[in-house]
Amino acid sequence: MSRPVPELLAPAGSLDAVRAALGNGADAIYLGVDKFNARDEGAQLTLDDLEQSCRLAHAYGARIYLTFNILFKPAELHDALQHLGACIDRGIDAAIVQDLGAVRLITKIYPGLEIHGSTQMTVHDERGARVLRDLGCDRVVLARENTLDDIRTIRRAVPELVLESFVHGALCIAYSGQCYMSGMISERSANRGSCAQSCRKDYVLADTASGAELDRGYLISARDLGAWEHLAEIADAGIHTLKVEGRKKKPEYVATVTHGYREFLDRLAAGDSRPPTPAEVQPLVQIFSRGFTGGMYGGRAGRDYVTRTQPDNRGAVLGEVIGREKDELIVSVSQPIERGDGLGFEHPEGPGKGNRGFGVRSVRTIGRQHGKVRQAIQPAEDIPAGWIVVRSAEAALLTRARESFAAVPSTGKPERTRVDVTALGAAGEPLTLICRTRGGADEVTVKSTTALAPATQHGLDEERLRAQLGRLGETSFTLGDVDVSGLAKDLFIPISILNELRREASGILLRDRHEKRDRAIDEAIAGVAVQSVAPESQPRLVAEVWRLEDALLAAEAGAGEISLDLFLRHPMPPVARVKHLATELSQRGVTLRLRTPTIVRPADRKLVEKWLALGTPLVSGHLGMVAELAAPPQGRDVVADYAVNVFNQHSAAEVFRLGARRIVLSVELTGEEMAQVAAPWEGQGFEVFAYGRPEGMTIEHCVLSAAFDRQVATCRDLCVQKHPNVALTDPAGYVFPVATDYACRNRLLHSRPVDGSAYLPELWRAGFRTYRLVFNVPGDPVARVTAAYRAALDALAEGRAPDLGEVRAVTGREYTRGHFARAV
Repeated sequence: MSRPVPELLAPAGSLDAVRAALGNGADAIYLGVDKFNARDEGAQLTLDDLEQSCRLAHAYGARIYLTFNILFKPAELHDALQHLGACIDRGIDAAIVQDLGAVRLITKIYPGLEIHGSTQMTVHDERGARVLRDLGCDRVVLARENTLDDIRTIRRAVPELVLESFVHGALCIAYSGQCYMSGMISERSANRGSCAQSCRKDYVLADTASGAELDRGYLISARDLGAWEHLAEIADAGIHTLKVEGRKKKPEYVATVTHGYREFLDRLAAGDSRPPTPAEVQPLVQIFSRGFTGGMYGGRAGRDYVTRTQPDNRGAVLGEVIGREKDELIVSVSQPIERGDGLGFEHPEGPGKGNRGFGVRSVRTIGRQHGKVRQAIQPAEDIPAGWIVVRSAEAALLTRARESFAAVPSTGKPERTRVDVTALGAAGEPLTLICRTRGGADEVTVKSTTALAPATQHGLDEERLRAQLGRLGETSFTLGDVDVSGLAKDLFIPISILNELRREASGILLRDRHEKRDRAIDEAIAGVAVQSVAPESQPRLVAEVWRLEDALLAAEAGAGEISLDLFLRHPMPPVARVKHLATELSQRGVTLRLRTPTIVRPADRKLVEKWLALGTPLVSGHLGMVAELAAPPQGRDVVADYAVNVFNQHSAAEVFRLGARRIVLSVELTGEEMAQVAAPWEGQGFEVFAYGRPEGMTIEHCVLSAAFDRQVATCRDLCVQKHPNVALTDPAGYVFPVATDYACRNRLLHSRPVDGSAYLPELWRAGFRTYRLVFNVPGDPVARVTAAYRAALDALAEGRAPDLGEVRAVTGREYTRGHFARAV
């Protein structure tokens, strides 16, 4: 019995990759053009390439989705939206968008464009999906961490929203949209298309108290995703589109992977839901592999979710080195090696102990035995017996891949906008042409300077007008209907005049389209919806802590509000103690605000509910929870945390519209950029992350559990008793504390606290009155830092110059200015 199967969505970083995808059966292709997309180098097409891509794709019955998926600064919005318009003119079918404000602007300026919510939006439950649906997204690309149960829950809750999910290619170890580590270490933000791949480094995991080393290697370098075993279940769960990662990969990769999944899906369509055999999967392993994982579709993965021994392409493991005879290396392999193949040789104890490689120039087969092929290779260097043979590149596979799209042309038939013409006039009058694009979106009227005259031979008719007006050549228009019912018969006008009118009309249509678009963009950007927020005249100092005793220390030192992150580490305190703390703080005039997790999967909600039931004000980086809990008119007091990624004034307006009382601006904005975002509200209603360690990554994987090869979420003796405080150290010696949170996820904290005290005067002048201090590591100087910031803010409120050295006296040299002066 046949069954419907998902759309197959392939990546492309070049026109050849587009051809490779089309030649191997892709239903749709996603790509980026020049700028404003989440791959800043090595995966960009020009606008001309995009036009050809759209022509070719549409000729093959495929669609093109533009990656427009970064966070936009206020100063970039106009240029970005113009760029999007230029891509629409070239024929794109949809845009993939991360920025909340950009989604709203696109619905106003380009109301017919299909919008896909990027995986960078961190949608992992039904609440987040509802927000995107209501905002105007037609589709959402789900977080790669979602299980099949999660997907079913989202599908039931939001059946009208198209769901898309990754099934193959590189995995981000962190929840996409929640990785700030790259930007903090450098100026390369993962949310801005410049990820430096901090996760692909080797790290040492150690107990911070004892200094004992617990693990080392590529501990947060995820294997590649290969979900071929789950395709039937993914389709049945309600996924409409299967997405292949790889916009920076070569066309041969795109061809091979697209071909493989096309075959798997066609088999599924015919009713065969058996997973592919190892032999059928072999080309996917060979073309590029860090080792594969089925991802989270089958539930949370453990130790083998990460590569551990090497972070790059490994290829296919074939066998081992047997020895050496004269000038030849003797190997025993599962598949024959061919001339032109690329080989790697790894030490038996792992590539960290030794790793070499070379291209094969000469090889001969000695014999076959027990399913193995014994071959002799003339080596570029001597390799010891017992080393592992890995084929990093297979010449024959690459040749087949290139041949698969050799017949796909590099240019396609132009796609033009239809123009219908109405001709009007009588003898002695000018010829009037009313030109309308399809649907009446644009209309222009042109008149001849020469009057119509009686014809001495053949007069103007539809055929003659069509012959001249249809010569639209290199323009983007094509002639549609020609209505001559309002044109008197047997009239004459020179052909040169008809040509002038045609050129004039097409020029005005183009100019009007761009001028109208520019006006629409300007009006939409200027028309930010400024919701009223509670005015703040006096400074508010918010201390975010995870221990109850730190809450009291911060309150005594001058914090007017405590944000309690009781989900940060195990064990969580009893509810009764938190209630008592809230009462005690209230008696001091201090507000207690609970910080919810940024990630609350459907299965997590029950645990979170008991804390929501306390009825306290909340702060949350989970957009769906902000919308659910803060919704007007009866909404709770909810602050949107920095993980919501408010990067411009339109994103802020959307979050305020959802009901947020305040917004903690993105930790990746400079002080000046923060002021630009908050300018329409004169700084009111916003918080500045002024001090502390941002959560550089939120990771479903647990490095501590993996170090001891334990099953995730059943090993709390490790993080509660044996190793409650651990950290990862990178090759440069920077130490990143790791907190294992309420759901056994890892929150990787920045190596040093951000300190923005030096920028307080300019932030104060911009109207900011609320500042957040974050204390999330044992031993944080809660009281001293809080008191120093309290004194600085009190001085500013009184019109005095603050003593900015007080905070630095506490931090010494162990701090970073973060992004206050370093733009990403």
